Amino acid sequence: MYVKEEGKIWVATTAGGERVYIEPSMANRHGLIAGATGTGKTVTLKVIAESFSEMGVPSFIADIKGDVSGMCVPGTENKHIRRSVDTMGLGNFTYTGFPVRFFDVYGKSGLPVRTTISEMGPELLSRLLSLTDVQAGVLRIIFRVADDRGLLLLDLKDLRAMANYVGEHAGEIKLQYGNVTPQSIGGIQRALLTIEDAGGDVFFGEPALSLSDWFAYSSDGRGAMNILECQELFQRPLLYSTFLLWMLSELYELLPEAGDLDRPKIAFFFDEAHLLFNDAPKALLEKIEQVVRLIRSKGVSVWFITQSPSDIPESVLGQLGNRIQHALRAYTPNEQKALRYAARSFRVNPEFDTERALQEVGVGEAIISVLDAKGVPSETYRANVLPPRSSMNAADEKYFAAVMNADPLRAKYGTAVDRESAYEMIAEEAKEAAEEAAKEAEKEPKEEKKPSSASSRKTGRKKQSAVGRTVSSAANSFGREIGRQLVRGVFGIFRK
Repeated sequence: MYVKEEGKIWVATTAGGERVYIEPSMANRHGLIAGATGTGKTVTLKVIAESFSEMGVPSFIADIKGDVSGMCVPGTENKHIRRSVDTMGLGNFTYTGFPVRFFDVYGKSGLPVRTTISEMGPELLSRLLSLTDVQAGVLRIIFRVADDRGLLLLDLKDLRAMANYVGEHAGEIKLQYGNVTPQSIGGIQRALLTIEDAGGDVFFGEPALSLSDWFAYSSDGRGAMNILECQELFQRPLLYSTFLLWMLSELYELLPEAGDLDRPKIAFFFDEAHLLFNDAPKALLEKIEQVVRLIRSKGVSVWFITQSPSDIPESVLGQLGNRIQHALRAYTPNEQKALRYAARSFRVNPEFDTERALQEVGVGEAIISVLDAKGVPSETYRANVLPPRSSMNAADEKYFAAVMNADPLRAKYGTAVDRESAYEMIAEEAKEAAEEAAKEAEKEPKEEKKPSSASSRKTGRKKQSAVGRTVSSAANSFGREIGRQLVRGVFGIFRK
């Protein structure tokens, strides 16, 4: 819980009664919560998220197992919590629910989470579609042609139509943009079918999520917890990891430089963090490292929750200054290696052997190292994590329905919108071309007459295509301003 008198986040207490705090000013140096299944990682996540909320810091939580939703419900008494309350001296401990909002990429257990193809950008999409280097280059050409022609790429059918358009006009665009082969277009189209089957048809579209809506607060000043239901999304690791990376990249583009703050602006908790890194190419790992390193200057605190520190690449693990390590099991040679790796990442405490302690700590107990006010790693503690004040269980239907019905964002994101974009404009141009061809075919059997100069001038003017009108029309929703001046940020996503 957040102790206002101390101005710090109280997370645990040692057997000798010493309190272990996280400095709010050091929380944007990020953190790691690790441990074997059933050792208390979720409880630790809840305690830290609750403390952030009480400090007025909103958070985002990826709910993999479905048990985080209960944070909107006050906890209930049991013998384990009562023992913790009594032994840790939590005299003012009270159960309470916290301000929570629910989101779901599939729109089943929360507000729909959508983004547009343009906002995702070609780099992250190439990874999501598992494209080859050549196909990724063609995808960048597709985006560039769409940008230059003012064609909006909002959903998968827009991207599919745009890929066809580029393939059909490959000869025309070759000198300006580069070579486009039918094989590359075919590969991209096949990949689009795969991601559509994985749920991309509901993820890409409008209204697109504005991350600024996650900076919300209750009437008493507590930060809102934005919980993303991930039980179904988790089954599609590629979509899950790409979404999380897009979200951090988008947030980086959204927030201004903040420097050193007394507390973060927002905190992110990524459960099953290894999914971000499994089978990721080197270029993507470098991008994730870049995001984690740079985003802390924007006042963002990122927490990775996983079973072992070895799940996280060293380049990223080195950015995580606050570490809470629950028990590790070491039955196999690989697990023993991971145990030694985890132990060496902590500062030595002469009072206990860290490697042995990592195998001995019980449920709810952890080895902890945090940064002090100067950013120096503290001595390593062996301590018991505080109990959460919200429910340990998932929210029942009554609480879930009450939260959803009271959410003002329901009117904004509840209904999908399909406005005119690349698919419609390209289809209109094809229709106009077909009608023009039909008219020309009707004229061919008639006796040819030499046209007058006036009629020559008249027929010499080609009717402007739908795509052409998109570029020239000032009334178009994006028009030239976006089509010809579209800017993508350092991570390749659309900069608003």
